[in-house]
Amino acid sequence: MRVSQPTAAPRTAPAYGPRIALLAVLLVGLPLLSTDAAAAKEKKSGGKLKERIAALPAPYRDFVESVELLLGKDELEVFLEIEKDYQRDAFIERFWRSRDPYPQTARNEFRDNWLARVALARELYGDLDEDRSRVLLLNGQPDALVPIDCVDLWPAEVWYYQRAENVGMELAILFYQPGGLGAYRLWYPDRGTRELVKFPFSDFDPNCSQRELDAIGAVLSVARAQGPMGFTTLAAELMSPPKPPSGEWVATFQAYDTDLPEDAATFEAAVEISYPSRYQSRTLVQVVLGVGRADAGLSQLSTSGSYNFRLVGEVVREDKLFDNFQYRFNLPAPEVEGETIPLVFERPLRAGDYLLILKLEDLNGGRLFRAERELAVPAVEPAPATPADPETARLLAEANAAISSGDTTLQLVEPRGQLQTGMVRLDTLTTGADIAEVTFELDGRPVLTKRSPPFSVELDLGSLPRMRTVSAAARDAAGREVARDELLLNAGSHRFDVRLVEPRPGGRYRRSVRAETEVLVPEGGTVERVEFYLDESLVAALYQPPWSQPIVLPPTEEMAYVRAVAYQPDGNYVEDTVFINAPDYLENLEVQFVELYISVLDQNKRPVAGLTAADFTVLEDGVEQEPRRFDVVTNLPIHAGILLDVSASMEADLELAQLAALEFFRQVVTPRDRATLVTFNDHPNLAVKFTNDLDSLAGGLAGLKAERGTALYDSVIFALYYFNGIKGQRALILLSDGRDEHSSFGWEDTLEYARRAGVAIYSIGLNLPRKQLDQRRKLTRLAEETGGRSFFVDGAGELGAVYDEIQRELRSRYYLAYQSTNTADDEAFRTIDVEVAGRGLEAKTLRGYYP
Repeated sequence: MRVSQPTAAPRTAPAYGPRIALLAVLLVGLPLLSTDAAAAKEKKSGGKLKERIAALPAPYRDFVESVELLLGKDELEVFLEIEKDYQRDAFIERFWRSRDPYPQTARNEFRDNWLARVALARELYGDLDEDRSRVLLLNGQPDALVPIDCVDLWPAEVWYYQRAENVGMELAILFYQPGGLGAYRLWYPDRGTRELVKFPFSDFDPNCSQRELDAIGAVLSVARAQGPMGFTTLAAELMSPPKPPSGEWVATFQAYDTDLPEDAATFEAAVEISYPSRYQSRTLVQVVLGVGRADAGLSQLSTSGSYNFRLVGEVVREDKLFDNFQYRFNLPAPEVEGETIPLVFERPLRAGDYLLILKLEDLNGGRLFRAERELAVPAVEPAPATPADPETARLLAEANAAISSGDTTLQLVEPRGQLQTGMVRLDTLTTGADIAEVTFELDGRPVLTKRSPPFSVELDLGSLPRMRTVSAAARDAAGREVARDELLLNAGSHRFDVRLVEPRPGGRYRRSVRAETEVLVPEGGTVERVEFYLDESLVAALYQPPWSQPIVLPPTEEMAYVRAVAYQPDGNYVEDTVFINAPDYLENLEVQFVELYISVLDQNKRPVAGLTAADFTVLEDGVEQEPRRFDVVTNLPIHAGILLDVSASMEADLELAQLAALEFFRQVVTPRDRATLVTFNDHPNLAVKFTNDLDSLAGGLAGLKAERGTALYDSVIFALYYFNGIKGQRALILLSDGRDEHSSFGWEDTLEYARRAGVAIYSIGLNLPRKQLDQRRKLTRLAEETGGRSFFVDGAGELGAVYDEIQRELRSRYYLAYQSTNTADDEAFRTIDVEVAGRGLEAKTLRGYYP
């Protein structure tokens, strides 16, 4: 729902049609029904609900009343269960945040405009229960308002909208005051007209001004056009509240509840709080929960057993919720020393007084621990402090030593523009006096070391907009690394990535290590959690930043690795791994994990089902590879894009091409899938971003005009670039006549970029004569090199069958992944051949990849 700012005063209604001579004639022409389908008896549960709302403190009762039309049932139930004011305040803040149309800005436009409408409705009508208030809240003030003061009619108002928000059309409606007292009601044609009239209908003689007659005539025109049932449906839409956002935020809010159920079984734990370091303007608060090993439940799902806990916490300052957090701890039983299990977490806070509230759940024993602690957070100097408990201090000494004060920083400045090619200058922003030199690397290879500011570098990124990794490491005069940053160029807006900042590769640690990550989130995306592993054992799961966690190591100083895995709410994940205590001779090898999506077709080009991993043989540069993962991906989410030619040569076929594309979207896009539309003539245009909203996709296809020339190669590269950062099944359907007239990139550039992109291209040549062999060859090769297929049709009427064949193929592919045996440090193209057992069967996948 769009919410706009109310205007100061409505305008005068326009005149409608010819002069209305007898209002009675128009009124008599409508059905005389006295039923009110909208009226219903209040349920008992509704009465109890009102009692619960009435029992709220005044500010929170007012909140519920002001957003009654917006509150979902689950939202209201959760809010009514809250007992503490600071938690109610936090709920209200999250409630508005979940509806913010532009969360990246400081202002919440929806909240501000809704509350302005609430204030206006109360000022004009006294409360929010009246029909006029409801329509105003949901649709804004009318563009014109005409009071009806005819002698023979009850008081009424006609509202005129040029475009009512909820119904998206021109509309005139009438509100009347039955009996001249109480609230105004919206008038429905199926209620008849008697209730509008003060006196017996037989004595009725209209006594209205022409302006009033015109306004009522506009209402009656709408009523006649819609019919009684149609008007009732229209009015229901007009007064329907917006659909609440996903209930996910409510479930998340409930997950942070720190109260204990009345009958909860409890256990005891020690709470130790220390302030080991300063980070920029904040103090790092480190909390260690000591759980007695004898009091903890032991999971026996694994051979050695594990201790598993969930921690929820709140930080309250001046009766306001300042911070809340959630952690999961998993500790393998053999790695726990002594009689106490230490659970460590950290929160950065500014100096001041706080209340810390903790609820710890033993997931195996089913018991709970709750504690409240007053915090007097000091302004800690850079010199680290140590926990008071000697054993805790010993375990965490190394992890705490790795905490950065944040005084020395290095940040690579991202260059302007999306597609970075050729010579590009990269600058850095630095703070602190410790930096003696900065070393720059491109894709892991050292390029330049600068020993004096400005710390900048010029890099040759090549002629194609490939994804490149630039890193910069700052060292002090003693050669110690004091800051580092990394930047992904040409990564696109969908890139989801995680990088371990600590520990550093090759570091040696005895008792503890600090795991700290940076997470790159896609445009409009969120991080659901970050998990930290020691080898393959899950140590802790964090549900909010900062993404850092001290990890206690087993007593042996054996080689191990720390792994960080970041998840999005839809299950998509990325990970990074760093080896610690590794021998000096261990080389850091780049191991390629190659993922293939394979279509298997029979002799009639129909998808083949029922195959297993044993039916496939994969060769890389002629060397057989061992499959590590295999799956049938019938229901795997699909990211599909249509690259639609709208150049002048498409004029005769564009309308049918639009309809066929819309039908493809309807067939392919389920709630789990996403689709995008890119149109092009002499330049590409992102018409619709990735979405599963069919209305948005249909809107992008509407209003297209065939004009100007064709930049086919530039548009293919642009569309493939837009897929950057998206994992899983990806397909681009290219519809064109194959000609290129205006591209800055050439054919070979386009083919190489398509090979690197890993997106299956399904090319459709439309009205492409057989004699144009070069254009047909290029469209065919784009498809074959990327694991797609090519089609050639004589008219847009054949597109429906082609799209149907493509979507069936996308829903019947096989997923096969292998770890390449080629460990060579080069950038040469590696060819892939997939053979499938069975006579006449053909396996189609990408022809190879660049490491």
